[in-house]
Amino acid sequence: MNLDFLFPLEEPFLEEISEYPETSLSRFVGIHTKEQGIPDLENVSIAILGVQDGRGAVNNDTTGYGVDAIRKYFYKLYPGNWSQKIVDLGNIPQGASVQDTYFALREVITSLVKKNIVPIILGGGQDITYVNYRAYDSLEQLVNIVSVDSKFDLGALESPLNSNSFLSKIVMEEPANLFNYSNIGYQTFFNSQDEIDLLDSLSFDAYRLGEAKDLKIVEPIMRDADIVSIDIGAVRMGEAPGNGNATPNGFYGDEICAISRYAGISDKVTSFGVYEFNNRLDVQGQTAHLIAQMVWYFIEGHSFRSNDYPYCTKEKYIKYIVPHEDENMVFYKSHKSGRWWLEIHSMNDNKYKRHALIPCTQDDYMDATSQKVPERWYKALKKINL
Repeated sequence: MNLDFLFPLEEPFLEEISEYPETSLSRFVGIHTKEQGIPDLENVSIAILGVQDGRGAVNNDTTGYGVDAIRKYFYKLYPGNWSQKIVDLGNIPQGASVQDTYFALREVITSLVKKNIVPIILGGGQDITYVNYRAYDSLEQLVNIVSVDSKFDLGALESPLNSNSFLSKIVMEEPANLFNYSNIGYQTFFNSQDEIDLLDSLSFDAYRLGEAKDLKIVEPIMRDADIVSIDIGAVRMGEAPGNGNATPNGFYGDEICAISRYAGISDKVTSFGVYEFNNRLDVQGQTAHLIAQMVWYFIEGHSFRSNDYPYCTKEKYIKYIVPHEDENMVFYKSHKSGRWWLEIHSMNDNKYKRHALIPCTQDDYMDATSQKVPERWYKALKKINL
């Protein structure tokens, strides 16, 4: 594994958390220290990873300096009834150029994902989502990205990579490994109608803030994600002031924690990041504390993964066939979790094998029995059979 880019946590911080209670997370997580080195990664499920570079964060460029503020609150928390082995790999320091930081981060994420370790990435701007995406290139698979953000961050095609333009780089640059992009919580007045129309023309999914506050729609979206990227600016300023682009509206703290838990529960999510935290703007550690709880809820969700699709065979499901005038719709319900999927028929079975079943809800099945076809079915069918 290529982990040479990682720096251990600093001694003053380690001394501080050594005073935390014996039953807190400070004793539950294996920590990268100068003395002990990188923890043994055998049987590790989750690795916390800090990024100390905020040069890609537009109007929020000190986001590389607050990762330990999040850790301070995280390690005060108590673990749940968890069986996973968790490590904290320390930080990737700011490189001589932002490209150096990107290279180091990409190498580390690739190494972890190949070892089936889920990285939790903290610090820096949301431009890191692009780096996270590129870390999957060597896996030779199509990936789905879910972004929790008030904006789409498309930017202009000619713009350099930053937190306002990373999505256009993901969509346009080769190799093109993106199958689907979903935005949760966008606010219409922050996005032009041209951008909204573009996402629709690409058959991507976007859910306005008011719609996404009905959190039951979030679970199937997260269930289909490989990469989850959360801009802390998607949370209202009153709940998370530590962000240079914070605004009055957004998710509440309990809502973003529930969203993080859904991300953790998803059997497909293999990397999770929370970005745009600016410690210099935080008030009494409120944002750092909230992000610490988001990480806790992600781990909590991960501990309840049921290993449904894509790990089970279709024989582990109840199959429902709904006649339709164009093509019969085939639904599957898991015996284990009670969750639902909708089958998509592909003319390229190998390339789209991981996307042959798309997550849905029982309401989607009930709608289909009334000949109301789920929009996600049409969009997935269009992308698979291009």
